[in-house]
Amino acid sequence: MKKRILIIASSANTIGPNNRKTGSFLTEIAHPYQTFKKQGYDIDIVSINGGEASLDGMFEKDEELNTAFLTGDGLQKMQHTLPLSEVNVADYDAVFVPGGLAPMVDMPDNKLVQAAIASTYERGGVVGAVCHGPVSLLNVKLSDGSYLINGKNITSFSNAEEENYAQDDVPFLLESALRNNGANYSSVAVWQPYSIADGNLVTGQNPASATGVAEKMIAVLEAVEVL
Repeated sequence: MKKRILIIASSANTIGPNNRKTGSFLTEIAHPYQTFKKQGYDIDIVSINGGEASLDGMFEKDEELNTAFLTGDGLQKMQHTLPLSEVNVADYDAVFVPGGLAPMVDMPDNKLVQAAIASTYERGGVVGAVCHGPVSLLNVKLSDGSYLINGKNITSFSNAEEENYAQDDVPFLLESALRNNGANYSSVAVWQPYSIADGNLVTGQNPASATGVAEKMIAVLEAVEVL
């Protein structure tokens, strides 16, 4: 049976005291989308509130996979998302959360996002996130009351990267917050590709890591039977 991927996008389009424009970062959604599509998977995109989900990083629109996303069905799906509340997450083999600054706004404490991630993880589905997307994992608790990320090997956008990117816009430093909730956090040099899988949990550090996250998610999906 063909695998099904649910991409959960942020509905935020501004962040911080200066209302910096944001959204899902193009490379971080387009590269995984096209990688999943090439594998033959079915992919749906939902957002927190439904409707149009904003994109950021459009300066990279001419890159090959980004262009394929924007001129194919990816952009159309971003413009007409269902709200997360209207989909049955149990119908999917994996959930993936792209970054961009937007998830820092509406995902750290979102109960629906947390439930989608926890339920997918606990039934053996694959959970993936890249760059600022791992903020969606930050406060997820499993059925035994423990934090999902406690003791897990995790990466995300690093403090060193944030220092020269959006430190004045984000409500907190993601690396520090993940560490505080028990993650075994690691990263490489700024802006270099780095993705890691810890069982059925896959994370990536930055935009350059988006394809690697998708490839690792596929490797896990092809090796397991999701309940």
